[in-house]
Amino acid sequence: MSYPPAQLANSLPLLLICDNIRDPGNLGTILRSAAGAGCEKVLLTKGCVDPWEPKVLRAGMGAHFRVPIIASLDWESVPTNLPAGIQVCVADNNDPDAPASTAASAPASPKPPVKSSPKAAPEHEDEEGAAGIPELAAQHYYEDWARAPVAVVIGGETHGLSPAALRLAASTGGKRLVIPVVPGVDSLNSAIAAGIVLFEGKRQLLWRHKQEDGRQKLPVPG
Repeated sequence: MSYPPAQLANSLPLLLICDNIRDPGNLGTILRSAAGAGCEKVLLTKGCVDPWEPKVLRAGMGAHFRVPIIASLDWESVPTNLPAGIQVCVADNNDPDAPASTAASAPASPKPPVKSSPKAAPEHEDEEGAAGIPELAAQHYYEDWARAPVAVVIGGETHGLSPAALRLAASTGGKRLVIPVVPGVDSLNSAIAAGIVLFEGKRQLLWRHKQEDGRQKLPVPG
């Protein structure tokens, strides 16, 4: 498939990986955000809804014809579709800086919380075991994280991030990106979270490119 020249000219070394996005409306909206942010490509793992399903096409508003989409990937084949030297980060709803009052309202747990480890998908949790889930450094999405090339994983609202997504991020030195919300408010819709993180990634990549371009243009002394 060929893509509009303007889209290709404004493409960034920013990739999106969708992990178990099963709602057609959410996936279509996510693809639209990916096209708008200038993502290089979008990878869909097995478990995601068919990107060419009619409801996804309607929600995508033409995004399917603006950004390359590679669907039905198993996690073993995801790295082969990523550029060398990429860092993979994951978007997660577990805020490590949540106020103590919020935590106090939750039922007591016999185990101390591990704040730097995002929750894996419940459907895989028993199979993998806690020992198989790597810990990732957590930071807010607006802090410095986007260095080219970079990929972001968005998990489905029902099952969240899979252990395979967390292992991939850990193997690349990736981070957990947290979008802080007001205490008591439920986690953000996955499509909204994707839009926030992708456009922040775009902002950081463009700012870094501008800084590097400015340094290259500085006159050489002497």
